[in-house]
Amino acid sequence: MARVLKTKELINTRLATNYGGWMYCDKCNENIGYLCYSTYDRLELKYKCNCGSEGSAVLDFEDSNVGGFSDQDLSIVKTRFCCPKDSEPLITILDKKVSSYEMKITCKACGSIYKKVK
Repeated sequence: MARVLKTKELINTRLATNYGGWMYCDKCNENIGYLCYSTYDRLELKYKCNCGSEGSAVLDFEDSNVGGFSDQDLSIVKTRFCCPKDSEPLITILDKKVSSYEMKITCKACGSIYKKVK
């Protein structure tokens, strides 16, 4: 069943589909990452693309649960940031395409909120 978005705020950012898939910088059209459709509950992302554009994305759903911050780091499998509790992929940020980013992402399965800064 498709999830219903409650919040979708994209600044200088484009998604391949409604709430997931490939993420692109609107200024240079470069692919900056991939957001997994079904494993996250909330995303807050701010980034600076290598082209100089600053973008952001805030996404959450009608059925999102309020989680708690985790003191664990996201695990990395290949290029994907994954929940360390169940190894489910959440998001990929292409480090070679962005000069910096700040992210908070909530795992749908366990409700943990993970922070990542580069």
